[in-house]
Amino acid sequence: MRPSDGAVVLLLSGELDHDTADPLRQALAAALAGAGPARLVIDCGRLRFCDSTGLNVLLRARMAARAAGGGLELAALPRPVARMFRLTGADQVFRVHPDLEAALQGSDRTRT
Repeated sequence: MRPSDGAVVLLLSGELDHDTADPLRQALAAALAGAGPARLVIDCGRLRFCDSTGLNVLLRARMAARAAGGGLELAALPRPVARMFRLTGADQVFRVHPDLEAALQGSDRTRT
């Protein structure tokens, strides 16, 4: 987790599933517990896999961020992860950027 230009960036790698979701839950909770509304950007560029547990963690964090006056955005969804987001409709819920740089520049939503 690192702050960047008014955003907190979380870098994910490997697999996000039932067995690995807790560290992300903890990092998201810490980011949301910070002072003021947080703009969270999740860099998924190194994420190889995400199951429904991982998706639910991200959806709940998005709702918590919005409730606190902030937001949660995704960047650099790899093809297999982007496919799962498309199939579930989650790509319509999250603001998705092609890469971290675009997310930090606040580019328009990009379909995955």
